[in-house]
Amino acid sequence: MKQKVCMAAAICIAIAGTLLFSFQRAQEVEAKVGKTQQALAEEVFRFHVVADSDSTKDQAIKQKVRDAVLEEMKDQMPESGIKSAGDTEKWAVSHLEELEETAKDVIREEGETYGARAEVVTCYFPDKRYGDLLFPAGRYRALRITLGTGAGHNWWCVLYPSLCFTDPVCAVVDENGKEELEEALTAEEYEMITASTKFRIKWFFLGDSSDD
Repeated sequence: MKQKVCMAAAICIAIAGTLLFSFQRAQEVEAKVGKTQQALAEEVFRFHVVADSDSTKDQAIKQKVRDAVLEEMKDQMPESGIKSAGDTEKWAVSHLEELEETAKDVIREEGETYGARAEVVTCYFPDKRYGDLLFPAGRYRALRITLGTGAGHNWWCVLYPSLCFTDPVCAVVDENGKEELEEALTAEEYEMITASTKFRIKWFFLGDSSDD
């Protein structure tokens, strides 16, 4: 009987030790992910379009606004003068009225009467995969265009480095964009945003997750 009690106690101690190690490891990973997100937030500028509603038509309008605004930015944004997230943000701030009017033009062409509002804000983004990169959830600076009431599902990508312009659905990331990020981040931080990393907390406990 005494032997069984000792064995049970040993098992409990082993389990407790494993749980403690896992908890400590999770805290370390969380700290690393948080540090990486903060570093990344200083190096990127994102784009966010919020639909008026989740109706099929409003979601289609959201995508048309996205395409029209990206096309305008691609045509007008001087590549030689855009060398950082800060440069991209400054350009967006100085062209908010034009970008907002572009969105309104699309809405009118689609026969709707609601408005659009363009602004540069700091807002929360969930984990998001861009090609073989995975940006951790957190707060980022972004150009946000809200259509009508802004009650519908949203769409987002990255304006700097120019992931939006490479592929609006962000299925791939060009090598220049990856090089810019790799140069801006430390080696560990860049490793943290590659899709193959094993550091992220949810992967640590659940395994790698697929993108939505």
